[in-house]
Amino acid sequence: MEIHKFPYNWKLAEANFTKDKGKVFSCFACGGGSTMGYKLAGFDVIGCNEIDPKVNQVYVTNHAPRFNFLGDIRELRERERERERERELPPELYNLDILDGSPPCSTFSLSGNREKDWGKEKVFREGQTAQVLDTLFFDFIALAKALQPKVVIAENVKGLLMGNAIDYVRRIYKDFEDAGYYCQHFLLDASKMGVPQMRNRVFFVCIRHDLGVNFLKVSDLFNVEPHICMDFNEPGICYGEFADYMGKPYGKRMKEMFDNRTHGDIDMSNAYRKLTGKRGFFNQCYLYEDEICNTLTAHADSTIPFNKPVYLSKSEVCNASTFPQDYDFCGFSPHYICGMSVPPVMMAQVATRVYEQWLSKL
Repeated sequence: MEIHKFPYNWKLAEANFTKDKGKVFSCFACGGGSTMGYKLAGFDVIGCNEIDPKVNQVYVTNHAPRFNFLGDIRELRERERERERERELPPELYNLDILDGSPPCSTFSLSGNREKDWGKEKVFREGQTAQVLDTLFFDFIALAKALQPKVVIAENVKGLLMGNAIDYVRRIYKDFEDAGYYCQHFLLDASKMGVPQMRNRVFFVCIRHDLGVNFLKVSDLFNVEPHICMDFNEPGICYGEFADYMGKPYGKRMKEMFDNRTHGDIDMSNAYRKLTGKRGFFNQCYLYEDEICNTLTAHADSTIPFNKPVYLSKSEVCNASTFPQDYDFCGFSPHYICGMSVPPVMMAQVATRVYEQWLSKL
């Protein structure tokens, strides 16, 4: 009896992508985490939009998209407005089953500046041009309004649902309504979806009004929504199931703190305080073999094994993120690409529910 719908340890070269569930276009595609999820679920991902040329090269190398739009999503939207001219978008983009997007989220992250950065135009590592990151979600919705795909799926950080950021969620719902879509959001835990990592993400799952009427149900006393079940409860996968301790060894400073660790330490802060009398190193979190990996970030030292003074290896990072073992990171650190991406298996689970409960019945 299979307990996990999708394997976390897999290879691109051995995957069978059926491409028979529908067509997808991915915005803010990064290194292709979402794209691989859709492919695992049987979808045909026909193209992508990504602003960072180096990250885009990772995507192109691994996925060879038919349509690759390198640049700001606002330029893509402007190109759509000019469809009567030579710059028109391919007809395939007006007949999508799913428009996917993971708008850059650092301004909503609980570890960032949050409100201090809202509304400010900056050059972020998510791109090479100045952008106001907290408005990109609405540029994405504007593109959805123009392309009118059957379904729109947007992923973001848990922090979007907390504090003053909830006002953005209200506007997201309003803009999707104005664009012609029923909108719902789900806070999902990757560790319950067959991903060996505790990663909480918000998914906005929207269906076009003319199609959503086929699935309407009363969700509570006040709302009628297109019903879709996004409950997952697969057993957790602990680090010990794929630990290999083949990562890069620590430098002198990290090794000194490692040697002063105590079993039960959550991070390196206790050892640092013992050695220096100061506070620090709270972000260097230990990973025990009988525990599920905490959220991987773009930094190699955010999650470190307790049993050996090494960083996570490429294979371990791929397993924890459900990236294929033979993925070509094109010189980037696996931590960086995987830490910035949606775990493929997480997206495969969401996409499968959308197909089984909506698209297959239209």
